[in-house]
Amino acid sequence: MSSESVKTFASLETPGYVGFANLPNQVHRKSVKKGFEFTLMVVGESGLGKSTLVNSLFLTDLYPERVVPDAVEKTHQTVKLDASTVEIEERGVKLRLTVVDTPGYGDAIDNTDCFRAIIQYIDDQFERFLRDESGLNRRNIVDNRIHCCFYFISPFGHGLKPLDIEFMKQLHNKVNIVPVIAKADVLTKKEVLRLKKRVMEEIEAHGIKIYPLPDCDSDEDEDYKEQVRQLKEAVPFAVCGANTLLEVRGRKVRGRLYPWGVVEVENPDHCDFIKLRTMLITHMQDLQEVTQEVHYENYRSERLAKGAPVPKRATAASEDKTGEKDRILQEKEAELRRMQEMLAKMQAQMQQQQP
Repeated sequence: MSSESVKTFASLETPGYVGFANLPNQVHRKSVKKGFEFTLMVVGESGLGKSTLVNSLFLTDLYPERVVPDAVEKTHQTVKLDASTVEIEERGVKLRLTVVDTPGYGDAIDNTDCFRAIIQYIDDQFERFLRDESGLNRRNIVDNRIHCCFYFISPFGHGLKPLDIEFMKQLHNKVNIVPVIAKADVLTKKEVLRLKKRVMEEIEAHGIKIYPLPDCDSDEDEDYKEQVRQLKEAVPFAVCGANTLLEVRGRKVRGRLYPWGVVEVENPDHCDFIKLRTMLITHMQDLQEVTQEVHYENYRSERLAKGAPVPKRATAASEDKTGEKDRILQEKEAELRRMQEMLAKMQAQMQQQQP
């Protein structure tokens, strides 16, 4: 064997270097190859710009064929949940984004039970994940649990409505709630600060637990600490959305054109849109972890504490076995009926033969 045909083994070893410092790179490559998934729920009254804000956040059109109901249809409309899924790719990283909209929420005259359907939907996703997790094949489990809920607060009131308070009290133990003041461009800066303060006071007074941004570690850099501090101060986020590009001072910006000027969506001096998107993107993993370790574990422990068995996920093999058992039972029942008929005939013949 010639020396040219023998290839040396490529190794990055250096003296005093083992190599486990490369483990994060392995996790990164595997995560990028697998992709990420995130489920966002938007809740609020009609006309607060929920769909526009979501499209602005992710630079996509989630509702290309959406039909807006007229006033007559809205009078008979009930709360329904509409889930839209889109695959987004940015610099080779894939994100499977699912946005759950709640058309009809808060539009009725009597909104006493309008959040029941939303609670049922969240519990159904927990139940589905628990059932899939308890099955035999756990490799391809699709996580449809709600990781974050944007709750839209109307800017035209003087704080939270009774429906807002009741909704957040019912759901703060099931989902990460992020309060959002919609259409903030209708308010002045002083009015925005006054409304933010009022909303936070009411949230604390009623014991509502919104999503808490995690504290920074001591070894984090100062820029990141300052960013988190500003994000915490911005809650609830006062935002406005826009999907149209306007030209302002020679540059293209997304915003809204008014007779007195342009509201730039991505300008931090105009609204908190950038802060909301930064919070969602930089804490997306933490939102999923809180959903898994807190909300889902609470549901799982309550579900198992009741003593009810977890329904197994239906598979093709189990369905075949069930069909085979049913067929055998039907055959045995038919045979038992035939034997009973024969026995009845024999008894009738014996009675006729007796004098």
